[in-house]
Amino acid sequence: MDNVIGLVAILAVIVVAGVVVSSMFGYVTVHDYERGLRYSRGRFRGIVEAGGYVTFRPFSELRVLDARPTYLTIDGQEILLSDGSSVKISLAARYVLGDAVAAVTGDRDAWQALYVTLQLGLREVVADRTLDQVLTTRSEIGGAVRDKVASDISSLGLELLAVVVRDLMVGAELRRAFASVAVARKEGEADLERARAETAALRSLANAGRLVADNPGLLQLRLLQQVGGSSGNTLMVGVPDAGAARAAETSTARRSPARTVRPSGPAGGAAR
Repeated sequence: MDNVIGLVAILAVIVVAGVVVSSMFGYVTVHDYERGLRYSRGRFRGIVEAGGYVTFRPFSELRVLDARPTYLTIDGQEILLSDGSSVKISLAARYVLGDAVAAVTGDRDAWQALYVTLQLGLREVVADRTLDQVLTTRSEIGGAVRDKVASDISSLGLELLAVVVRDLMVGAELRRAFASVAVARKEGEADLERARAETAALRSLANAGRLVADNPGLLQLRLLQQVGGSSGNTLMVGVPDAGAARAAETSTARRSPARTVRPSGPAGGAAR
């Protein structure tokens, strides 16, 4: 019985000792894509390389930051433009940890500061533009925002890699107005194409008329082509023959009055 009590007491001591040791010492692993900042008694002692480290918690601390590039989404905010209209724009920013020490000591929350700085930069870039300028230069807004806030973000220990406009939204009334403009533009293009087609058709008819006027036989040839290409119909075409043409010429000659020419002067003499 005494042996059992002694064994339990030893196990209890071992457990208590383990708890005390685990609470006083810690093991931290720093990966290749991370930055480790070592502190001793609250003072920064330097950046450690990738590996495993034992820390004595009452006096030392090892803080690990992820240094991989990542994206930050800036929610859409409504901005009043210089022409009185408003637009709602959201951003997507890609950034990376540039200076781990500045990111920890430069601002209480560098990532929240990054978010707010991008919001304010977007307002400054867009506020002095009109709605048409914002719509036509949408691809340039992200780069302008990045140039505007790059130095402020760098002071936070972060580095902006890219900023792009994610969404750009206008009010319902403006959307209806833009839709009406698009419909009117397409209708105008359709009317123009119809006018061009009609003009081309009239020009073709005018050319055909001139050809027929200059070459009357083309009309008969075209008629024969049409008849030859059709089926199931009977078409009677009357073409005057040569005999009928000569008879018509003779009849015309008979109906024409005879004309007598009398010579004048001495050579001809006088008619009695």
